[in-house]
Amino acid sequence: MERVIGPAGPFASYLKAVNPKSLIEANLQFYKALFEIGIGKSEIEPDGRDWRFKDEIWTKNPLYKRLSQAYLAMCEAVEAMIPDDLPLEEKSRAELAASIVTSSLSPTNTLAGNPAALKRTMETRGSNLARGFQAFLKDLQSNDGLPRQVDTSSFEVGKNLAVTPGKIIHRTRMFELIQYAPSTDKVHEVPVMLVTPQIGRYYFTDLAPGRSFAEFAVSQGLQYFTISWRNPSPNERDFGLADYAEAVLEATEVVAEVTGQPKINILGFCAGGILSGMVAGHLASKGDNRLNSLTLCVAMLDFQTDASLGAFRFPAMLSMAKAQSRMKGILPGSELGKIFTWLRPNDLVWNYWVNNYLMGDEPPAFDILAWNADSSNMAAQLHEDFLKLFEDNDLAEPGKYRLLDETVDLAAIECDKFFVGAVTDHLTPWKACYQSGKLFGGSKTFALSNGGHIAALVNPPGNPKAYHNIGPLDEDDADHWLESSERRPGSWWESWTKWCGERSGSMIAAQQELGSKKHKPLMDAPGEYVKQ
Repeated sequence: MERVIGPAGPFASYLKAVNPKSLIEANLQFYKALFEIGIGKSEIEPDGRDWRFKDEIWTKNPLYKRLSQAYLAMCEAVEAMIPDDLPLEEKSRAELAASIVTSSLSPTNTLAGNPAALKRTMETRGSNLARGFQAFLKDLQSNDGLPRQVDTSSFEVGKNLAVTPGKIIHRTRMFELIQYAPSTDKVHEVPVMLVTPQIGRYYFTDLAPGRSFAEFAVSQGLQYFTISWRNPSPNERDFGLADYAEAVLEATEVVAEVTGQPKINILGFCAGGILSGMVAGHLASKGDNRLNSLTLCVAMLDFQTDASLGAFRFPAMLSMAKAQSRMKGILPGSELGKIFTWLRPNDLVWNYWVNNYLMGDEPPAFDILAWNADSSNMAAQLHEDFLKLFEDNDLAEPGKYRLLDETVDLAAIECDKFFVGAVTDHLTPWKACYQSGKLFGGSKTFALSNGGHIAALVNPPGNPKAYHNIGPLDEDDADHWLESSERRPGSWWESWTKWCGERSGSMIAAQQELGSKKHKPLMDAPGEYVKQ
């Protein structure tokens, strides 16, 4: 049977932890693999999903075939250097170092080692390299030396992104609240409010028509509201988790007043999911029953799990990160983006290196990537609060975390809950999201969507490749849940809107005028803050 080796794995970041015997064995296996490659007897082949070796020359040309096999054997040898008994966080750091180092050594990053780029060079008489060099110089000047991931020239917020009709009905120093116009004659009684991440612009939930979560939500008869956070400057350096929690509570009060409903469904994406869980725990501690249901998507609240972010749980690194953001007043969005980029170097760095510089092509014009390039800042206090939460993992222990003078006990939240994980999520792995769901009490449903951290959320119906698994979240482990869950074709959006609608009361006549006498519309969506 042929051995299939995927993209690069772990690297020995702590040599003192490496067992000398294991190191010798790994080297011997590597030399053996090289010998088999040299005589043409190696069964190593690239993973079929690895974009670097898709060209047929990698299998048909003996020289290139051996080159790919030698590279993959090196990756396997590096992986074998990592002791299995390393602490989880040290292993995460080792894996991160490995992926950065070995991905940079891929032969496809060079002209000579990339047959597709060589072919393009001969066809264009080198004009691809001239264009690539110009792009390289431009990126050195304006993109911190990283290759651009997207052509943003064809996208504009309010023009072809974030165009679902709605109004800004409330504005504070921290956020704008959007009420979307209903697109059905009748709507469910209980409204839905989305808590978006505090470290990104909200409009990834309202991309181009046909790909907009907001557009789909209102089409299903939901009264739908979204928080659009201000992009903090150094003047807003003191915005912290407590302030964001107060903002969410204020927004729920506005939604209640505008709709005349005492209950609300809260939906939280990514970091907004962490905040939503904390607010829900705070309300439970107070005995406040305004929460009708809680949905958390790609949100991890137990940080002692096997996730890429564990690589950054390093005391010296955390202290330095806090000091830098405290000094600047913010963590610039561009710096945060670079951290996330290097978590997936093959896909987010070297893929575009080859496309832009070796092939001489423009990066794609893609709405999700355009949103990703439109970064926003994180206030210094929020950064410090998140790092402390990440370091201490207090939410995993009932009553240990305090928010607005109340303890947070996730198990005490009684309303029905819906959780969403993503199959290929590198930031919040789906098993970590499932594990976090175990912290909550009451009735719980878990859905596992195809796609990565953001692609799984931007998952409109109609994609024939889309699917999701769904089933009750209980005390079983994630693997057992996957085996027993129901696999459904299509987007989790469809399952969630049905689940939410069943818990949102009777159908009532849709509101003809947005806002209320107390909260009159201030301007059309998408508002001002998203464009800062």
